[in-house]
Amino acid sequence: MARPVQIRLAGTIAATVMCVAAATEAAAQTPPQDNSLVLNNQLQLGDVFADQTLNVVDSQEQVTVATTANGNSASGAVENGTVTIRSTQDMRGDSIATTSVTLGGDTSGPVAINSNAGGNYLAASGYDADVTIEAVQRNTGELVGALTEVGDENARLLAGGVVSATATSNTVALYGEGSFVRGTVEQSSDATVRAYSRLESQYVPAAAEVQAQAMGNAIGVNSGQTSGQNLAFDQTSTGDFIEAEASANTGNGWDLAARARAVGNYANSYNAGGSVEVGSAQDNASFIRSAATTTAYDYGRAQAYASGSGNQLSVGNNDIFVEIDNSQINTGGVEVTATFAGTNGYDVYVGAEATGNAVTGYACSECQGYLEANNVQTNSGDVSARASTVVAGSNRSVISSATATGNSATFYVSRP
Repeated sequence: MARPVQIRLAGTIAATVMCVAAATEAAAQTPPQDNSLVLNNQLQLGDVFADQTLNVVDSQEQVTVATTANGNSASGAVENGTVTIRSTQDMRGDSIATTSVTLGGDTSGPVAINSNAGGNYLAASGYDADVTIEAVQRNTGELVGALTEVGDENARLLAGGVVSATATSNTVALYGEGSFVRGTVEQSSDATVRAYSRLESQYVPAAAEVQAQAMGNAIGVNSGQTSGQNLAFDQTSTGDFIEAEASANTGNGWDLAARARAVGNYANSYNAGGSVEVGSAQDNASFIRSAATTTAYDYGRAQAYASGSGNQLSVGNNDIFVEIDNSQINTGGVEVTATFAGTNGYDVYVGAEATGNAVTGYACSECQGYLEANNVQTNSGDVSARASTVVAGSNRSVISSATATGNSATFYVSRP
């Protein structure tokens, strides 16, 4: 008989100078015994907010700031046994994380500033074990939003750094080592999801990157050391917008980049050492918008890259057998823009990539791999990609691309 394993449920709000977190949290960190059962039911009715404001002048070392807001969160692990995890998470409020950092004078150490907002989050791991997952995530709140704003027009980031904002309505993360992972994941999001990240500065003589990522539903599965997978995914996104915008700006930047990514439904499955069988159904009706902007008067290398997709699935196995049964429907529009504007410098790279539906499947040819795929894709939303570059003075090179695709399917067997 299966043995129920108790898990802790708590509503927590924790704050320090470096981190603010708000969540309804559940954890099963102690490895359960053989044939264990974890039951998790979470309901978040109210809004969850996390906010930080800092004013830092002439910092001699690093500036690290993390702000996190999460509605429901659960995690569990099993070692040398078997576990079944049945989880239902229901988010009905807003989840918003904001970070505002003013950097005055010289910041000598690297900068790492992040805002992360999520509706529902579930993570499960197996180590030399069998993991069965039965997960349901629903988000009917209005907004999942992450905002990060850093610097001012006089800021000097001498060691560069990373400025980022990440917003995801529903997330499931599964991991296995010497394990077999099986089960079902069902996700539905009716929320608007927004991620916005911006850097203003005068001088950045090092690598600096501004990132923004927004997703309606996200599933990530990674297993290895003789593992296997048999999983079914069902993802639906119906929120009005899923938007990601990254803006990197400086007077003089040596290596400056802005990267933005927005996806309605995303699932990625990778395995090594056994078979992989994935059935996936993705349906996106949200409008997808992704924008990356980089500006610099003087620059060494400058990059602006943006990508957007209604539905995206990737299944790969560094072993013999892969089976994919994929269905994707996108009725939401996809709009992607990448922009650079500068005066004098060296190299500029600008890229915009927009896709209605995308699937990739691959197996290992060195293992005499075999791949079997059944793919159905329907896109009725407009898809656009725009790349814009303006160099007012002189530079060495400009490399630019813009790609828009309604439906994309790639299946191959290749060497690892």
